[in-house]
This record gives sequence, structure tokens and C-alpha cells, in this order.
Amino acid sequence: MAYNTIESIVHSSIFIKYGLLGLFLNGMLSSIIPIPTELTISGLLLSGQSKTMVFIVLVISSVIGGFIAYYVGYSGNRFLRRLHKVPKKHEEDRTRLLLEKYGWMIIFFSPWIPIIGDLIPIIAGAKKYNFKIFIITMISGKALKAIAIVFFSSWILPLIFP
Repeated sequence: MAYNTIESIVHSSIFIKYGLLGLFLNGMLSSIIPIPTELTISGLLLSGQSKTMVFIVLVISSVIGGFIAYYVGYSGNRFLRRLHKVPKKHEEDRTRLLLEKYGWMIIFFSPWIPIIGDLIPIIAGAKKYNFKIFIITMISGKALKAIAIVFFSSWILPLIFP
């Protein structure tokens, strides 16, 4: 019965149907809107896809998605300022101080935070957070998450679905 359930999940997800290309699209989109990649990764691993290829595609796509999110925030900041006739200076200062003090940690752990974590690269871009630090911490955080997800999925899934 469990096998039939996972079989239906593997064959019903739009991202899984397209294999690594689907994972690539899922990884890019998940950095901008909350679409979890875990289901796609699980389906691909259960269908016999290479762990190494899943890892590489996941890291590349989620990093590209993070860059896109940063750019959306960076370029969208001008548009957002036009919408607000009177900017709330104290809120901007508080956000900027948090990014200056804890920015690298927030960005590093953001891939692990559901929904809110997807907004952090956009906020970093809007606040014009140091791009070099953003690159290093975002790539490190997304790579660490990818290692953990692919490793644990490839280790646990066969135990659950033999």
C-alpha cells in the first residue's frame, strides 16, 4: 500500500515528470515562491536518479533562484518606494541593523526556514546587502541544505519504501 502511494506521488508531480529539468525549475522557483523541492528530490531518488546529479542540479538551480530573488528585491526597491509616499524610517533602520549584525547567519540559514526563508534574499536585495557576502553565505547555505536533503533522502527513503 505504501508503495502505491509513493508511486502515485512520483508520477503525479509536474516537476518529477520532467526529471532533472523539472528539479531545475522547481529549485529555481522555490527560491522565489514557496514550492518545496523535497517531494521532487524524493521522487527522483526513488525512481533511480543519480544522487550526484540530483545534488548538482539542486544546488545550481537554487543558487540561480537566490540570485533572481536578490535581483527582484534590489530592482523592486525603487518601485516599492514609489508606492509608499512616507517611508517608515524606523522600520527601514531596524531591518538594516538586523542585516548588518546578523545578515550572513540569516542568509545562511534561510533555506531551512519555510516560506519566510524565501523572502530573505528579496529583503537582502531590497536593502542592498553586501553582494559578496550574500553570494558566499547563500551558496554555502543552499549547498549544505542540498547535501543534507539528498543524503538523508537517499538513506531514509529505501528504508521506508524498500
